[in-house]
Formats: sequence, structure tokens, C-alpha cells
Amino acid sequence: MSRFLLITADVSFEEKLRLATAGALAGDVLTFSPDLVAQPEDVLDLLTVQQPEVLVLGPGVPLDGAVRLATIVDVRFPNLSMVLVAEENADVVLSAMRSGIRDVIDPTSDIPSIRLLLERACQAYASRHRAEHVQSVAKQDQGMVIGVFSPKGGVGKTTIATNLAVGLGKLAPMGVVLVDLDLQFGDVASNLYLTPEYSVLDAVSGSASEDTMVLKAFLTPHPSGIYALCAPSNPADADSISADQLAVLIQQLTSEFPYVVIDTGPGLTEHSLAALEQCTDAVWVTGMDVPSVRGLRAGLNVLGKLDLFPESRHVVLNFADSKTGLSVQDVEATLGAPVDISIPRSRGLSLATNRGIPLLQNDVRDPATKKLRGLVQRFDPKWRATSQRKLHRRVVI
Repeated sequence: MSRFLLITADVSFEEKLRLATAGALAGDVLTFSPDLVAQPEDVLDLLTVQQPEVLVLGPGVPLDGAVRLATIVDVRFPNLSMVLVAEENADVVLSAMRSGIRDVIDPTSDIPSIRLLLERACQAYASRHRAEHVQSVAKQDQGMVIGVFSPKGGVGKTTIATNLAVGLGKLAPMGVVLVDLDLQFGDVASNLYLTPEYSVLDAVSGSASEDTMVLKAFLTPHPSGIYALCAPSNPADADSISADQLAVLIQQLTSEFPYVVIDTGPGLTEHSLAALEQCTDAVWVTGMDVPSVRGLRAGLNVLGKLDLFPESRHVVLNFADSKTGLSVQDVEATLGAPVDISIPRSRGLSLATNRGIPLLQNDVRDPATKKLRGLVQRFDPKWRATSQRKLHRRVVI
């Protein structure tokens, strides 16, 4: 194993870095050609074997290649300190920081400056490593798995799922993963304005299904501080994903994340039922119209016969409007269950969905914002510990 891994074609900078580590910083320096940057999987394999503390992207590595590689590495090896060697300017520093690079240093820097930066990078690695160890000891065996379901389509289920995930991301930054299990026509990617490189199909295939660290490299980070695992771009790929594979996927994610939010497809498909079996909580969504309310009632009746109800359930009435001819009491009487959250029909919510920026991402002032926060609050352990009697209260539109 090597403590420092350097990617560069600049022999003079390599010599300076080796002199900077000599004596003061124990550990070997391993150097590779910039050609390696074009093969991220090879870099990930190398990091797995060598387990360095600091990755230095030296002179000769193109900026766009360095940023792209750093983004992937940061997901797989969050403890690793990454350093970019480049001429410092605001744009370079900003791009570097966004990709997970901790420091930028000019290639003309002298040996003492390089040594100081490497010492700081090693200290940062050690701090993160200790923090991870403490968290792993304290962390529960399984995270909270929240499935968002609806037998009928068109009730705003994906909008609720994305806002729920973004809201939970504020409770647990980088501790939330949103999984799109509407495998044929999922909209999580468009609702979050993402262009994912990988999908659920990649996550259940090959080494990702056997190694959680590999799986994390297939997640797409979102600016709100959450991760997303989006549906395949080709609807036909859904046939290549089995219910058993999804069960393993969810179990892998719950071992790494405090919150796993699952957006399912409409209906009670094999994939949805596989997800439901893994859920600690189920959010049932209905619109304020007779077909969707009756559809949800029929779905709940079927699940009751199959004994597939999770520990906690939450009924969300979406597009709530007192002028529709239905009341909350009508909905509850049909469902045989109380409505927990009512989200009013909102122009701001529709606009946010069309823009790909969830309402809770920027805390937009809107009637729906408060209700969505109320839904998020139901999954805050502190709130649950003191509010069990309020878990199911009658709502007012």
C-alpha cells in the first residue's frame, strides 16, 4: 500500500513531491501516467488495492478529466483527500471543490509549501477516518426505508417522493438515497434535473450487487445533498431486473444510508411488492378524486389480505381542494384510514416540478411547502420519540 498516489507526466513535479514527503511524511509515493484518468474503473481498482490517504492529480492531467474522475472517486472513497495541481483561479477552485477535491496548489510551489499541503491532506483523511469509525459503531444495522406508493398514476407520487428525499437531506446531509423503481417510465431524473450516467440496471448487475462500495459509485449526487439512483432510460431494461435483485439492492443501501426513499411505479407490480417487503414506512398517496381514492382503498384491501403492511403507514392527500365536492371525511370513510397530510393544489409546486427543482430544495414560500415539511418531520427520530400520539391526526383543508 502507498500513502500517496500521484498521477502526472511532469518528472520535475514528481521529484518535488517526493522530496516533500521524504523524512517528514512517512509513506510511499506511487506515480502513474495521466492516461489512467481516461479509465475511471482502473483508478477505482487501484485505489481499492493501494488504499492511499492522498490522491494528487498533478500537471498533465486535463482539468475536465480531473474533475470527472474526482466526482466518481469522492462517491466511492469519501475519506480520501484529493489534491489538484493547477494554476489557481476562481473558476478552477470552484470546479475542484464541487467535485470533492479538497485543495488546489500551483505547480510552481516550492517543496515546503507542498509538504504543508500534504500534511494538511493527511490530517483531513485521519479526521474523516476516525469520524467514520465512530459513526459505524453508533449506526443502527438498518436505515429507514420509506416507500411512496399509489395504485393509480397521476397523483403526484414522484413529486412527493423527490421533495421528501430533499427534505430528509437537510436532516441527514449525504445520508439519503432516492431510488426510482418506476423502472419503465420513472421521472426522478427529470424531477431533480439530473442526467445520470448509471441506473438501477447497473446497480443490480455485476460487482455492484456484491460490493456496497462499488454500488455507491453508481449513485448520482444531487446539489441538495442527496444521492439518486434513477430508472433505466430504456423502458425495455425493466424486464432485465428481477424482484430478488431489487430486494438485495435495498438491503445494500439500508446498510449504508440512514434514509432510503423509494419511488415506485403505479399499481401493485412485482417490483413494488418486493420494495414494500423491505420498507419500514409506507407513504400512500391519493388525489382528491373518486377514482384514485377507490383505487387506493382496493390496493390497501389486497395488501391487508397479503399481510404486507410495513410497521408505519402515512396517508397523503395530494391536490387537496375544498371545492372538489369531496371532504377529508369522505376520503377517510372510503379508505377506512385517517389522512395524515393534505397537500393543497399549488401552482408553485407544479412550477417547481416542471423546472426540476423540488419545492423544498430552495424552501419556496408556498402553501404546499409547510405541508411537505410536515411529511418530512414524520421521519425525524426526535419527532417520533415525542409525537407518537400525533402520528395520525385529522387534517383540515
